[in-house]
Amino acid sequence: MKQNLFVRDSLPLVSKVSGEGDLKKVIQRAVSMIGGMEKLVEKGDTILVKPNYNTAHPYPGSSDPKFVKAVTELIYEAGAERVVLGERSSLLNTRKVLETTGILKVAEEAGAQVMIFGRKSWRRVRVPGGQYLKTVSIAREALEIEKIVYVPLMKTHHAADFTGSIKLAMGFVNPFFDQIRFHMRRLKEKLAELSLIVQPDLIIMDARKVFITRGPATGELRSPNMILASGSQIAIDIEGLKILRSYPGNSLPENIWGLTQIQHAIKLGLGPHNENEYTVLEA
Repeated sequence: MKQNLFVRDSLPLVSKVSGEGDLKKVIQRAVSMIGGMEKLVEKGDTILVKPNYNTAHPYPGSSDPKFVKAVTELIYEAGAERVVLGERSSLLNTRKVLETTGILKVAEEAGAQVMIFGRKSWRRVRVPGGQYLKTVSIAREALEIEKIVYVPLMKTHHAADFTGSIKLAMGFVNPFFDQIRFHMRRLKEKLAELSLIVQPDLIIMDARKVFITRGPATGELRSPNMILASGSQIAIDIEGLKILRSYPGNSLPENIWGLTQIQHAIKLGLGPHNENEYTVLEA
């Protein structure tokens, strides 16, 4: 398990900031509040950035290219030598998805190396401590690049209750067998167990626009205009879920701590058990 770099008094930190103003500066502020990009990035590093491009639906059905570009630029400014933007899109043509959304061009303009996970780039690994997921084929880059930055969205999901930081690792999974197997049984538990294999070092969540029903591609739209940052998947997902729950008519239960993704991640020892075990910083 990776060490959480973004802590204070041994408690994980989560920042929540308004998205008003210059996007890059706002993202930088969110990360600075929990310790800054320099806590993670060292000169010469290669950093893997994982966005959300499961489909080519417009933002927030998929990631906002401007958001991903800003994160990429901030990583380079912190001293990284190479940023790899890695993704695979459901059972669709990933390159076509990335072209349609505009992220392929934007990422290259920002100097990121776009890595499309393909049939030759998978490695089957055992899941230590996995109850429902014993082995899984994972993109080699997720296993070989030491430092990973997640750039998730926060929204409801028709099959998994919600999609945020925990679920983002599904994009590392081989879609031609494993993704189908995931959806056949215990999807939510298996999503949590993926984090036994791959964990992000930093999560920068885009909650400027969210779906409070249906999802992940379309849904009832709200605009909380918030950006969150943390090193803890459970803490940031809980804070994102609280944003969704704040809107009447949302499809989430009252007890978000009882959601299966959260409960199983806690059971696996992946993060805080309650709100007293992490610290929220707001601006």
